Amino acid sequence: VLLHTCCGPCASACVPRLKDLGYEVTMLYSNSNIDTRDEFEKRAAEAIKLSEADGVNIVFDDYDHESWLREVAKGYENEPEKGKRCLRCFRFNLERTARYAAKNGFDAFTTSLTVSPHKPSAFIFAAGEEKSSDAIKFLPEDFKKKEGFKLSVKRANELGLYRQGYCGCEFSNLEMQRRSSVKNSQNSFN
Repeated sequence: VLLHTCCGPCASACVPRLKDLGYEVTMLYSNSNIDTRDEFEKRAAEAIKLSEADGVNIVFDDYDHESWLREVAKGYENEPEKGKRCLRCFRFNLERTARYAAKNGFDAFTTSLTVSPHKPSAFIFAAGEEKSSDAIKFLPEDFKKKEGFKLSVKRANELGLYRQGYCGCEFSNLEMQRRSSVKNSQNSFN
């Protein structure tokens, strides 16, 4: 199975579960949604650490943030988190994953995105099923179940993996900064 890997910390709960289910896992680090090349590289290094720790192969998709902005974000810049821009992003990433999986002889593909409690698995599953075909099937594994998110936090800490505070796109980063600013303002009044 080809595991679309958004980052090492999220995938840290996915790889063991897939192995326990009997799959031979290859990680595909694909993150054109990330706002800067530096952040992309930092997360890639952590995904490599995880692949080495778990003894699985890792392959890389090209970083193409300009395409992501054009194909996903254009016209959806003001959408909230979990809105239409995010659904378009899931489709973008899973299309690239399905294409790689079909081209390279994988039986199935799935994604580490479902480990996050901030990502609606139903939307991710819908995007994955859209990209599924006779040649390559989407594996709808909800990695947040069975305490998957908790496990990802624990394993990331054990492995010393950098854990980011936003999904990667500039829109998510701005929303995180706004929430932090509001929280800090509220705390200063208490």
